[in-house]
Amino acid sequence: MEIRIHTPLTGDVARTLKVGDRVLISGVIYTARDAAHKKLVALLDEGKELPIDVKDAIIYYVGPSPAKPGNVIGSAGPTTSYRMDPYAPRLMDIGLKGMIGKGSRSKEVKESIKKNSAVYFAAIGGAAALMARAVKKSEVVAYEELGSEAIRRLEVEDLPVMVVIDCEGNDLYEIGQREYLNSSK
Repeated sequence: MEIRIHTPLTGDVARTLKVGDRVLISGVIYTARDAAHKKLVALLDEGKELPIDVKDAIIYYVGPSPAKPGNVIGSAGPTTSYRMDPYAPRLMDIGLKGMIGKGSRSKEVKESIKKNSAVYFAAIGGAAALMARAVKKSEVVAYEELGSEAIRRLEVEDLPVMVVIDCEGNDLYEIGQREYLNSSK
């Protein structure tokens, strides 16, 4: 099933998304990788305000390449999500509802997804140019010194993703493996 959603991603909307759903995201999302996540959690530890509002937000784990002339953004393929696992539960606890990346997540992240009615989406690995076409506007909003890993505010239209872990904790990677193993018996 293909579903269109528009940000902000509220808990009510997140709870309607089920593992395996193909989703087209439009609206504002943010980019951040592990260096930016580390800085965000350090600010939380210090009791300081974050440079972005993560409540009902979606963070895309991407470090886009520089934009070619006439383009909004360079290639924007997902990075491996487990590197954000030490930080993601803290951000979900303060309202983050969606994460986009690739690869499996830790048990702690899955528990936090369930606890906070959040969703983990997978982006199409190897299709960085396709993903970039959905980006209509891009601006660095924090940590410019991190270069491609700076936090960006993206305006996207029909960014194609798939629900890999829904807010009930169903995990497409585990389901797919189980079904494959059962089909080969």
